[in-house]
Amino acid sequence: MAQTTNTILMIRPAVFRSNEETAVNNYFQNSLNLSAEKVIDLARQEFDAFVLQLREKGVKVIVVDDDPALDTPDSIFPNNWISFHSNGSVALYPMFAENRRRERREEVLEAIENEGFVIREIMDYTEAEQEGVFLEGTGSMILDRVNHTAYCALSPRADKDLFLEFCEDFDYYPIVFNALQTVNQKRVSVYHTNVILCLGDDFGVICLSCIDDVQQRKMVVAQLNADHKEIIDITEEQMHQFAGNMLQVKGLGDRSFIVMSQSAMDSLTLEQKNTLQKHGELLAAKLPTIETCGGGSARCMMAEVFLPKA
Repeated sequence: MAQTTNTILMIRPAVFRSNEETAVNNYFQNSLNLSAEKVIDLARQEFDAFVLQLREKGVKVIVVDDDPALDTPDSIFPNNWISFHSNGSVALYPMFAENRRRERREEVLEAIENEGFVIREIMDYTEAEQEGVFLEGTGSMILDRVNHTAYCALSPRADKDLFLEFCEDFDYYPIVFNALQTVNQKRVSVYHTNVILCLGDDFGVICLSCIDDVQQRKMVVAQLNADHKEIIDITEEQMHQFAGNMLQVKGLGDRSFIVMSQSAMDSLTLEQKNTLQKHGELLAAKLPTIETCGGGSARCMMAEVFLPKA
């Protein structure tokens, strides 16, 4: 059982724009004053450069092309609809936006199997969509795979009962809390847990000031301490630069890399960078178009593959 992997699934965008269906509760999204063609072109350039960066460090990246016929503007963020587990299970998740449900494609599973990975069973939670209940994968949940702890900030995209069901199915101890951000002078739910929390082998990057409830904050900190994670606390301002949206991966020679966007990197203090560097080499990708229009960042673009090999 490992917390980090050297294999990542990424979906190359065919259609990319600010998704009108997710904008209602993703307050990170903004539109750019550019033509649709230009936005897609820039997003593809950022995507390709990011893949190259990862591969140069020895990370194995499985790239699957999005299907333009499906009109899926957020397909670049596959970690919301699928997760891969070391016992050979694949989980499929119910998505808040109707146009995101079309991202779930057989071809993606075939591409993973073609790389020699074994899928033993599919845990399909997507029926919950009919009830208006959602749990958007490792966007909604942060998994400590070694300590079997799962963290979930409740939101319109993260249902408590479904989260608890997942934890029971996959043998995780659930940590449930509320995370809030200030939008137009109001405290509103953060749409995904993975913008405020990142867990590595032995560190956790977290925006504690988003957890307004003192008891909940203490509970989260206590759990991170119990699981021997060095806590790197970020500010809400840094969180808005996607500093919570990082992912630790393995590269050449099992070397550790902590992957984030350039905007996340630029927001960090020298002290925070120095602390993080104890846990791995920092790798920053330039993702301004993807972050601005998509409202997601580096971590959202990578679905980790933990499946066994044939």
